[in-house]
Amino acid sequence: MRYLHTMVRVSNLEQSLDFYCNKLGLKEVHRMEHQAGRFTLVFVAPPGQEDCAIELTYNWDPQEYAGGRNFGHVAYEVDDIYGLCTKLMQAGVTINRPPRDGRMAFIRSPDNISIELLQKGDARPKAEPWASMANTGAW
Repeated sequence: MRYLHTMVRVSNLEQSLDFYCNKLGLKEVHRMEHQAGRFTLVFVAPPGQEDCAIELTYNWDPQEYAGGRNFGHVAYEVDDIYGLCTKLMQAGVTINRPPRDGRMAFIRSPDNISIELLQKGDARPKAEPWASMANTGAW
């Protein structure tokens, strides 16, 4: 398993970039615009530590975040998403968003922190029981 990033939702991208980059000293290392989903992802990291990024998620349509929803998730890259999710389920962990696509799953910690698991490399071929498993709770 390899740490990937922590995601934080931001309500004003320009103000957030000013804070994280100009004031805190991080630098923008990657940006993705998602027209269909109506959001922008900007990854910022300390200089020389690009593998320790914070993902700033800006939703184009105004939203108010309550109950800690501005903190999104911690993400880890895993070698075998199906194997790890099976192991976690057998240990009593609820899979909030199953890896239906062979690429991404979400679980929650005992303290209700959302954790994203991403398949290393290409997505695995769709497989049961994951392909038809419904979401459980919030992720």
